[in-house]
Amino acid sequence: MTADLECVAGDLRIKIDPTLCVAFGECVTIAPAAFQLNDDGIVVFVEPRRVERGKLIAACAACPVDALMVWDTAGTQLVPKGAPHVP
Repeated sequence: MTADLECVAGDLRIKIDPTLCVAFGECVTIAPAAFQLNDDGIVVFVEPRRVERGKLIAACAACPVDALMVWDTAGTQLVPKGAPHVP
């Protein structure tokens, strides 16, 4: 587990906004190999590179407060949906 707020897993760039996380834990429920909650109840990365792409996207999309953001290699934001394109 690392305290990093951003990582690359395959063709995905995932970012955690710890100021938004309120410990719902939906991401952990869906992809426990990728995420866990730290002692403060904030989501942190475990080993997201070992988790299948679709499961990572689903885990991030399940966050009810959009504390997890995902972009593909083209810079298109996949999570949360409807977010602007980032080059």
